[in-house]
Amino acid sequence: MNSDADSTIEPVTIVGAGIAGAACARVFHEANVPFRIVDRGRAPGGRMSSPELHGRRVDLGAGYFTVRDQDFTTVVADWESKGLARQWANTFGILKPETAPCTTTGPVRWATPNGLRSLVRNMLDGFEIEDSTELTELPDGHVVVAMPDPQATRLTSVPDAVDYDAVIAVACGFDGLDIPFRDAAFVNDHPDIDFVVDDGARRGDGAPVLVVHTTSERARQHLDDPDGAIAPVLDALRELSVITTQPAWTHAHRWTFAKPAAQHDSNFALDERDGRFVGLAGDQWCDAGVPRVESAWRSGTDLGTALVQRLSL
Repeated sequence: MNSDADSTIEPVTIVGAGIAGAACARVFHEANVPFRIVDRGRAPGGRMSSPELHGRRVDLGAGYFTVRDQDFTTVVADWESKGLARQWANTFGILKPETAPCTTTGPVRWATPNGLRSLVRNMLDGFEIEDSTELTELPDGHVVVAMPDPQATRLTSVPDAVDYDAVIAVACGFDGLDIPFRDAAFVNDHPDIDFVVDDGARRGDGAPVLVVHTTSERARQHLDDPDGAIAPVLDALRELSVITTQPAWTHAHRWTFAKPAAQHDSNFALDERDGRFVGLAGDQWCDAGVPRVESAWRSGTDLGTALVQRLSL
């Protein structure tokens, strides 16, 4: 609970400790609105996951983030000043079966020396996170549900809930790498993989580690056994001439709800139900059109701001 909170306002429960939930918590903290955070994950961060594998952090969730939103720019500048985030690349490779590699240029992608989860940890610094593993319905009082729609619908009704695509992220450690792209590559027209990233380049430590995201079609075949996706992923990397040797180690992580297949036309939902407020936030709440890390931050921030205003009336 926020110790500096206004005791005249009923506490808000934030369900979900990803970046949307963390952004909402920051708004409540700055407005002295009492809140608590509950999450079923082993660590905060949600799909900005950076577990430790073989002695270093590896980003297995979101591959990077971009900065378009003006308010988010201020947040990122603070992360950069603290050494938590850095500008990484604006040009990625493009790989396609039976086609020579080429490149594509886009917005600057940002990465983190300590993994993307470190940004969420920074936002939640000083806040206690309670385990919500046993949560099967909305807790009492005002609630913010900051999670993918398929998970949110297990707790409450979600208007026009959107579906999510599955992804299995496969990390591969090598003795050395000689890859046909720099930093990362989008993979087109392949049945098994659609993104591969040099995690050492992304993190800035030069470690010979690749992280590969499967297509949703391949992921759906292995949701009950994520390790079963490793062999097809390695075969795809060989087919695309990304690797010629066996990795020293591999690790597969299942994301059943990896990315929204569509998005809502507003940044959040907030309704009064049975005498209490219920809000919904996440990267799927994105009227800008393309769900991403910054849209999740925008959603949580806007929902928090709107709820503070409603509570102060």
